[in-house]
Amino acid sequence: MSKKQYYIFNSQTQTYEPAKVERRWWANLLWILFCSVLLCAAIVLIVYFFFGSPKEEMLKLENEKLQTQYNILLRRVDDAMVVLDDIKQRDDNLYRVIMQAEPIGDKVRNAGIDNAARYADLTRMSNGKLVATVTQDVDRLARNLYVQDNSFNELVDLARSQEDRMKHIPAIQPVADKDLRRLGSGFGWRVDPVFNIRNFHDGIDLTANTGSPVYASGDATVVFTGWRRGYGKTIELDHGYGYVTRYAHLNKIDVKTGQTVTRGKQIGQVGNTGKSTGSHLHYEVILRGRNVDPLNYFFMDITPEEYDRMIQEVSNQ
Repeated sequence: MSKKQYYIFNSQTQTYEPAKVERRWWANLLWILFCSVLLCAAIVLIVYFFFGSPKEEMLKLENEKLQTQYNILLRRVDDAMVVLDDIKQRDDNLYRVIMQAEPIGDKVRNAGIDNAARYADLTRMSNGKLVATVTQDVDRLARNLYVQDNSFNELVDLARSQEDRMKHIPAIQPVADKDLRRLGSGFGWRVDPVFNIRNFHDGIDLTANTGSPVYASGDATVVFTGWRRGYGKTIELDHGYGYVTRYAHLNKIDVKTGQTVTRGKQIGQVGNTGKSTGSHLHYEVILRGRNVDPLNYFFMDITPEEYDRMIQEVSNQ
């Protein structure tokens, strides 16, 4: 639509001429202000949507710093867990083995830590997955340190009782055998000499003449004396600390049930009773209900070289 044109009469020229409409100064000012406001608004919108507000930029920088600190903390916790894992391995496979203590399983060390619901609220936060991971790892580290501290306290108590425990461990040969020539049959799988079938031999056989003394291999209480099927005349001693020893095929029993004995005390005599093919002592060491190789418990009687010789002798049978 074209702009409306106004005319005025010129008395000098006696003609109508187009009128010149002059915009008032305040109208121009308003127009300038309006344009300025639009321009400023456009600039603000561009900065807000493409660059963010100063406050947002500050929050973004703080968030990046926090994320960096979380990553650093996560690496430090991981490094600490590597060191702690090494301590745990030595604790379970060395310290607790020496002290005859049960190893501590991961289920005990990490009790409650693997519960995902415990950290569900953290995952809803900004960078929630990272926060939850760091928190869980810190909790795992704290829990493992607590368990390990208790383990060391337990080992200290065990070490204090070491002297008494050493008196009770079955640590000598139950028959005199200075020349180590009397090992008839070793611990493990073998062909049964009576039934001629392969079965597991729960102890060792020490050959000796009938009537030879049989000695208690450690301080203990007599918990059984009498006849056992297959074993013949038998004595069983409870040494405490999880150890029981069994002496079988005896000719004579010299102790009574309930009697306490000390290491080296004669408790009976070698014989040939029960399922036996000749005069010998069948000797077992039972640790926490499981039979173990008695040869490993002769350390108070023989040197390492003599022990190696006995192992070779058994292997060649």
